[in-house]
Amino acid sequence: MMLELYQTEWCPASRRVRERLTELGLDYVVHQVPVEREARTTLLAATGVDTIPALLLEDGEAVVGEEAIEAYLDERFDEPAGAEAHRLKATKARRRYLKEECE
Repeated sequence: MMLELYQTEWCPASRRVRERLTELGLDYVVHQVPVEREARTTLLAATGVDTIPALLLEDGEAVVGEEAIEAYLDERFDEPAGAEAHRLKATKARRRYLKEECE
């Protein structure tokens, strides 16, 4: 299954969706989306919306928004054994980053 994620690096919801896709061991293609909504023509053409995150499925259907994407993923994919290790590593990395940034 080929998934395409329309997102930005600055969007917290996009980050959480990327983390969930990684936890599930799913391959996906990332499309960076412009900050300005009026410039999101590629996103609009592909998904019919101008909001992120948006996950485009192989059949052309779009799942839009963090909650809807996570619900879709949880319904269709079993969590592999390594998912918890990914969560722990991400938490540790975030703590280290915040500590370094706040000092």
